[in-house]
Amino acid sequence: MCGVEGKGSKGGMRMGIMRGGGGERLEKLKSSRMKLWMIRATTSVLLWTCIVQLTAVGETWGPRVLKGWPSCFSHQDPSLSVIEDKAPSVTTRVLPPKRIYKNNGYLMVSCNGGLNQMRAAICDMVTIARYLNVTLIVPELDKTSFWADPSEFQDIFDVDHFITSLRDEVRILKELPPRLKRRVEMGMMYSMPPISWSDISYYCNQILPLIQKHKVIHLNRTDTRLANNAQPLEVQKLRCRVNFSALRFTSQIEDLGKRVIKLLRQNGPFIVLHLRYEMDMLAFSGCTQGCNNEEVEELTRMRYAYPWWKEKIINSDLKRKDGLCPLMPEETALILRALDIDNSYQIYIAAGEIYGANRRMASLAASYPRLVRKETLLEPSDLGFFQNHSSQMAALDYLVSLESDIFIPTYDGNMAKVVEGHRRFLGYKQTILLDRSLLVDLIDQYNSGSLSWNEFSNAVKESHASRKGQPTRRSVIPDRPKEEDYFYANPEECLQPSYGRLGST
Repeated sequence: MCGVEGKGSKGGMRMGIMRGGGGERLEKLKSSRMKLWMIRATTSVLLWTCIVQLTAVGETWGPRVLKGWPSCFSHQDPSLSVIEDKAPSVTTRVLPPKRIYKNNGYLMVSCNGGLNQMRAAICDMVTIARYLNVTLIVPELDKTSFWADPSEFQDIFDVDHFITSLRDEVRILKELPPRLKRRVEMGMMYSMPPISWSDISYYCNQILPLIQKHKVIHLNRTDTRLANNAQPLEVQKLRCRVNFSALRFTSQIEDLGKRVIKLLRQNGPFIVLHLRYEMDMLAFSGCTQGCNNEEVEELTRMRYAYPWWKEKIINSDLKRKDGLCPLMPEETALILRALDIDNSYQIYIAAGEIYGANRRMASLAASYPRLVRKETLLEPSDLGFFQNHSSQMAALDYLVSLESDIFIPTYDGNMAKVVEGHRRFLGYKQTILLDRSLLVDLIDQYNSGSLSWNEFSNAVKESHASRKGQPTRRSVIPDRPKEEDYFYANPEECLQPSYGRLGST
């Protein structure tokens, strides 16, 4: 039994040796095959990576290299290639370098008035913040005035562009740092209205010490708080830069404005008539010519309802003769005809609701049948977002006014003045500045029969030959800033050839 086991063991040993030797050869064969497979796989991965990289290079460098190479990523659908070709190239915006300065504190401002009054105020506040070396908090817009527009700054203006485009002049934040914000929320803030028409020196000598003392100061009124004249050239230029470059409307407003302009341009030349014959203006000014008794009573009640409209008892006829009333729609029709404005032109009405509506607009519509408004050019759905947001509506009118062939305001309010100045900056685009005190006298003479039509028309044209937005100097009236020319209507310091065109890049 032991012998059988021995033979079996011996034979098994031989078989083990034979099997062991064949196993080693098999393992070596498997190992070599695995290495070969790994080499092939690695090579394939490397080649695939190279193809992808070369394809990307071909996409980048266009026809210079590799464009003719076949690519598994290249779709041969011609419609796709057309879309790609038409896709706008995205250019990287180069931001100006940040201005480094010791921060003297924080300036908060609450703007008051309508869109263009606030626009000018923002320009002034940025300039003041820069020269005081303080940090400006994005301005708060007026929500309590007659229009009751709830819009925030970022609803009307491109806030990020506003901040970054001015970073080489002044630091602007969307809100106060947390610690100071908590203090303000607890009412621990110094608030005051600065003196109107002040020099920049007033802010350096009077306001800066208050900021350094309180760390945060709030200016609760901002309209006309910086003087028109006798300011350093750098101050005036920065006001312009903010106005013409930094204050860009939101893309939503800009895009809709471009649509309106395109629709107008498709139908030929157009004139923008800033017909300021709206309820708030008539109530504020007390100009009630042509109104019936009910309308006069309504306007008077409204004037007394607003305490910040200080003038209550008003002689409407005397105001009109002094040129302090907006022209009535029927008066405007006569003036346009006297100026030989072609009645085939489109007349875009840049205004809110005209007081008296169709009854007051009848003569103007009869003389110029191609009257249009944003509400007639666009669908209600296009303007749905802007309803009850008067400042956003005014922004649309502002854009159209800048692009019109002729701009004619019937009252020299804030929009009329700011648009006039902006059109000067754009190359002295024609703006007819109506001399209302002269015109109402000529109109009364014509209506009474004292002047023939030709005499009336010639007098109107001759008196306005030099009132079309040509280059001119601002009038300066010492100690009477309200009566002198407004800086934003004629920013002559910014219109010199050496100054160039701000914001054109």
